[in-house]
Amino acid sequence: MLDAELAAARTRRGGEPPRVLDVGGGSGVWAVPLAAAGCAVTVVEPSPNALATLHTRAREAGVTINAVQGDTDSLGVPAGEADLVLAHGLLEVVDDAASALSSLATAVAPGGAVSVLVANRFAAILHRAIAGRIVDARRLLDDDAGQLAGSRDPLQRRFDVPGLEKLVLEAGLSVELLQGHGIVSDLVPGVVLDANPGAADALAELELAAATRSPLRDVAARLHVLARRTA
Repeated sequence: MLDAELAAARTRRGGEPPRVLDVGGGSGVWAVPLAAAGCAVTVVEPSPNALATLHTRAREAGVTINAVQGDTDSLGVPAGEADLVLAHGLLEVVDDAASALSSLATAVAPGGAVSVLVANRFAAILHRAIAGRIVDARRLLDDDAGQLAGSRDPLQRRFDVPGLEKLVLEAGLSVELLQGHGIVSDLVPGVVLDANPGAADALAELELAAATRSPLRDVAARLHVLARRTA
């Protein structure tokens, strides 16, 4: 899906490299491959250690990435210039998710898109229950933000489909695609795949087919939105 988005951006730009802004991009898990694919990539990341690793990975891959130490309060990049903005694993950890997403919407060019990948609250409940952590599962169910308050939970919040859609719309973006990631693939033991030839390919096909189908989508480990800036 992101490949198609970047191809469309390249067409809009008359063959010029698509401009990608990866906010909270860490050590470049997404940024380095995108730069290797011919994109002009900027990473905004608050951690100097992550940026140091990013520089090393970019150098080893033979690509150039513009790295900015900052966060959603100070992106340090011109507004309205990115063809694609990535916010993968970001909105769960920022202080104010609505403010952060508004900043990202400002950074994207008209016609461009924001890709948001977040942890799913209901998947977290199910996974903890399956693991025998019943008390934690109930606490996640009762907490509107999907946070294990009072614990060492690394996330400030988790999302469900209605809440994520509402957040995107309030940021002035339109929801073009909302799909699940990790619906069944996170539940199938590796030993099952190893013991059955072709099982991995069949699982990948099942995952793709289920990605946009509710209620399966609604309990995926992660929720992914592609949101469009129309004006």
